[in-house]
Amino acid sequence: MNMLELKHVSKTFNIGTINEKAALKNLTLTMNEGDFVTVIGGNGAGKSTMLNAIAGVWPIDTGSIVINGQDVTGLADYQRAYLIGRVFQDPMMGTAPDMQIAENLALAARRGKHRTLRWGVTAKEKEEYRSRLADLHLGLEDRLTQKVGLLSGGQRQALTLLMASLQKPKLLLLDEHTAALDPKTAANVLDTTRTIVQREHLTALMVTHNMKDAIATGNRLIMMHEGKIIFEVQGEEKKKLTVDDLMRQFQIAAGEEFADDQSLLNR
Repeated sequence: MNMLELKHVSKTFNIGTINEKAALKNLTLTMNEGDFVTVIGGNGAGKSTMLNAIAGVWPIDTGSIVINGQDVTGLADYQRAYLIGRVFQDPMMGTAPDMQIAENLALAARRGKHRTLRWGVTAKEKEEYRSRLADLHLGLEDRLTQKVGLLSGGQRQALTLLMASLQKPKLLLLDEHTAALDPKTAANVLDTTRTIVQREHLTALMVTHNMKDAIATGNRLIMMHEGKIIFEVQGEEKKKLTVDDLMRQFQIAAGEEFADDQSLLNR
C-alpha cells in the first residue's frame, strides 16, 4: 500500500522578485507502507522544503500530496497533523519546556482526540509512559515529574521521537534531527530512531547531511539536487554503497562535484 505519494510537486518562493527560488521542481516520490527513506543532498537541494510541503507548512504551486490514500494537498498543516509525526533539528522544538515529561507525553497521546475539562495524567497513563521511557535507556522513566526544559538536547530529542510516535502516525518526518547533537549523542538518538520505527512499524522519511547515516539507516535512499530527485537506491544495492559511491553518483547525475561542507565533514 502507498503511504505517501508526491505527484509532480513544484514550489517557488518569492515569485517575480530578484530572490525568486524554485525549491521543488516537478517532484514525484512514492513511499510504501513500512518504508524508511533517507534523503541527502547539498544546501538548497529541496530536502527540508519537501518535508514542509508534506507537513502543509505552506501551499504548493502545482501537483498533489496523498498520505495513506487521502489527498491532503489543499489541507492546512493542522488539518493533516493527525497523519504526521515530526521531529525537528532543534531539540527545543516539539516539546513544552515548562511542562513535565508526563504532561508532554499526555499532550502527544491525546492529540486529535476529544478533550474534556479534566487534565490530570492518570495512573494508568503514567505506567504506560514509564514503560515506553524505559525503552529509551535514559533513566527518564523515573523522572516523570521533571520539567522537559531541564533535559539535555539528546534526552529531549529522544523524548520528542517517543511523542511523535505515540499515536503511530501514518508518516514520521525526521528533519536532520541529529544534526544539532554531539556525535555520541547523535548516534544514540539515531539508534533510538531505528528501534522506534521498527517496533512501531512506521513509515519514515529522514533528511540528513550525514552520508554514513543515510547509507546505514532505512531501506531506501534518495539524493536531491536543485529541487529534484537525481538518484535513488534501495535494498541490497543500498547496503553495499560507500560514501565515495554516493559522491560519484552525485557527480554523474548532477554533472558537478558535491560541494556541501557539512556533508563532506560527515564522510
